[in-house]
Amino acid sequence: MKKVLFAAALLAVMPTAAFAQDAAEETAPDGSPAFGIEPYVGILGGYHEFDRTSEFGSPRGGKMNGGLVSGVAGVNIPLGPVFVGAEGNATKGFGDIDWEYGVRGRIGARAGDSGMVYASAGYQWVNGKRGYGDMQDWIYGVGVEVGPSDIGLGGITTNSGVRLRLQAETYEFDSIRPMAGVIVHF
Repeated sequence: MKKVLFAAALLAVMPTAAFAQDAAEETAPDGSPAFGIEPYVGILGGYHEFDRTSEFGSPRGGKMNGGLVSGVAGVNIPLGPVFVGAEGNATKGFGDIDWEYGVRGRIGARAGDSGMVYASAGYQWVNGKRGYGDMQDWIYGVGVEVGPSDIGLGGITTNSGVRLRLQAETYEFDSIRPMAGVIVHF
């Protein structure tokens, strides 16, 4: 009887082991491993424009706005065709904005050979100048990353290499922050 129970238990475990081996060999749509850790860095440029009714007020009768140059660093954790991640940014502002920095979480889906579509939420600190104060609040956004093969330049880099990012964010629904730049995954 013990031999029959042992054989039944062994037969029950074998498909599970085969499934685990198949899952370890799966790849994401871009050919990279379906599970793991993907760090990245990048540089973005854009513009941040606040509403007149935002928490920054309007000390000069206008609204706070300015150009931005942002450095980002983060990590994505692929989970098959989707991913989760975390990202930090340090941003030099121009015009009414001195500095911005923040952290956010991301969740999204992989698209095409090397693309991603995602939504993000996090916390952002904004240091104003020219009469505008320093504030911090929630930031929300959406974005897309496309790699060389998605825009007809396949073979220039690896699938997980250089990608173009376009994103739009809002600081507590009181602003618009469109950004574009280059992200390098490794």
